[in-house]
Amino acid sequence: MFEERNRRRFFTTEAMTSSRIIRLSLVGMVLASFVGVGAFRAQSSLVSTGQPTVRAKTRSGDARNAAKPTIVLVHGAFADGTSWQHVIPILERDGYNVIAVQNALASLAGDVETTKLVIDAQTGPVVAVGHSYGGAVITGAAAGNPNVKALVYIAAFAPESGEPIGVYGDKYPSPLEAALKPDAAGFLYIDRARFREVFAADVPATEASVMAATQKPIIGSAFGASVAQAAWKTIPSWYLVTQEDRAINPDLERFYAKRMGAKTTEIKSSHVPFISHPAEVVRLIEQAAR
Repeated sequence: MFEERNRRRFFTTEAMTSSRIIRLSLVGMVLASFVGVGAFRAQSSLVSTGQPTVRAKTRSGDARNAAKPTIVLVHGAFADGTSWQHVIPILERDGYNVIAVQNALASLAGDVETTKLVIDAQTGPVVAVGHSYGGAVITGAAAGNPNVKALVYIAAFAPESGEPIGVYGDKYPSPLEAALKPDAAGFLYIDRARFREVFAADVPATEASVMAATQKPIIGSAFGASVAQAAWKTIPSWYLVTQEDRAINPDLERFYAKRMGAKTTEIKSSHVPFISHPAEVVRLIEQAAR
């Protein structure tokens, strides 16, 4: 009898304990569901009101880029579009769309036309940047285009309409002239033994050696050619004078800048400041872009 009562009490206790455990489990599950819903709502709120989504960031970046002008870079003689390789990443980091023209250097008229096609293809405002011979190219290619908001000349020719590029060679001589070598087809190269000396004196020797080996020749007759219209007469211009230039006489650069009424900056550099001083070149381009 006594054992029977103990057995009943044991089973009753076990049943109550099991029932309590079940109730506690159910309460825990309900609480967990509420916590989960709260966390989900909080997470959803963070997504909607906190940091912008990737799509929003992309749209914001696209809008920012669209508001800035496209930078069209035009290389000079003895080079191609890759000569801007130190400048392009900085401009793109700063939110600009950039395109570097690849000109054949087979005629001034042909290079003007190629560059004009690139400029005309842009849908918004443009800043045209020309180095050396490329300055003559943008002078012709940007003429009459209302989308071109600024011209930037980097140690560049800036001819008047109808004025041959090389017309001031005698008045403003440079060491480059004695280092030029023509080939049988009339294209000009820079003597590789003198390339760094006259073209890129402040560029590391290894890089200057690569530039000399990969130089792109220009037809000699280009320096006797001229453009029909001079864009700098109607478009605001900026000019970077390179004080240690041995390819274009710095005084000729100053003459061009003064004649254009350009906003002028001078830098202690060789003929290729976009390689030896890319940050300073970008600063000037971005001034023009603003």
